[in-house]
Amino acid sequence: MEKVMLVAARKEIADVTPYVAGKPIEEVQRELKLDRVIKLASNENPYGCSRLATEAVERELSQISLYPEASGPMLLQKLANRFGLESGNVILGAGSDELIRLLTRAFNSTGDEAIMADVTFPRYETNVTIEGGVPVTIPLIEGVHNLEGMLAAVTEKTKIMFVCNPNNPTGTIVGKAALLAFIENVPKHIMIVVDEAYCEYVEDSEYLDTVPLLSEFPNLVILRTFSKIYGLAALRVGYALAHPTIVRNLHKVRDSFNTSRLSQAAALAALDDEDFVTTCRQKNKTERAYLQNELDAAGLRYFPSHGNFIMVHFPDHTGDDIFQRLLRQGIIVRPGNLLGYPQTVRVTIGDSEQNQAFIAALRNILNGNDQQ
Repeated sequence: MEKVMLVAARKEIADVTPYVAGKPIEEVQRELKLDRVIKLASNENPYGCSRLATEAVERELSQISLYPEASGPMLLQKLANRFGLESGNVILGAGSDELIRLLTRAFNSTGDEAIMADVTFPRYETNVTIEGGVPVTIPLIEGVHNLEGMLAAVTEKTKIMFVCNPNNPTGTIVGKAALLAFIENVPKHIMIVVDEAYCEYVEDSEYLDTVPLLSEFPNLVILRTFSKIYGLAALRVGYALAHPTIVRNLHKVRDSFNTSRLSQAAALAALDDEDFVTTCRQKNKTERAYLQNELDAAGLRYFPSHGNFIMVHFPDHTGDDIFQRLLRQGIIVRPGNLLGYPQTVRVTIGDSEQNQAFIAALRNILNGNDQQ
């Protein structure tokens, strides 16, 4: 047989592992022949999205043969007004994922170093690597960013620093004073990216409001998304707040139509429904307390979460073991071996019925009843 010669891939991606998404409900139903499956793996909003967003999408369906406005000017202006900024301070992306890719594409050159936590959202490291950069990872301390350690790791090659706050997957936040001191001490030629995908869930007074700092720190970039509390994960729309010069450079590497008509319309409408956001935040707080109380009763340790998920530690099990045993009971969680903590699982905080089902399934495992 004649040997087929394949086009060689870039050497930068040789060790890149494709992102492994949470198992979809349909796949689990097919594989395990289950009628009822609850997905608590991807930090989606169990309460859906605002009715206003759904209605906006329905109205926009008549226009799907037309390209969207490329930069989403109406949504840019609405976001700018909300934060007391100019539209030139805002750029849209297909979720935070794309914005991270745009940042590394525009600002990360071959050999540049990017400092981030170990463990944190993996797309920072992946995108830095793809662009030929060098990820520098600093271990967390009790699940929290070691900001002093990150500052100590700065070299002449450092170009970007990532802080995920609240941190995914641990759910922890860094203190207000600590983060402010960090931002003040990072050299001004180094970009600081603060990823706030879960910020709307935070109620702790120790959480730093970073938006007012944009005028003082032109090297600061804030990432946010409509995928979490706004419940628009399927539509892929997020945004970055930054200095206009940074935004202009991001537009240079942005795909022409990176957010759709439907996503722009839904996000515009979602911003008008503050009651929905407030309700979701309160329900999440109530259900988080329920889960924490049940985990305490079971003698299980977990990181203090400020998001819509909890990372739970199992001293006598691997995360994959717990994941597989929950899966057989129709509960999908995120195994910690994919997240850097092999003896954990990350569970999304669902609604009351979903959380009770998770706790019941977990009790079965801890009592050995699931193997019968």
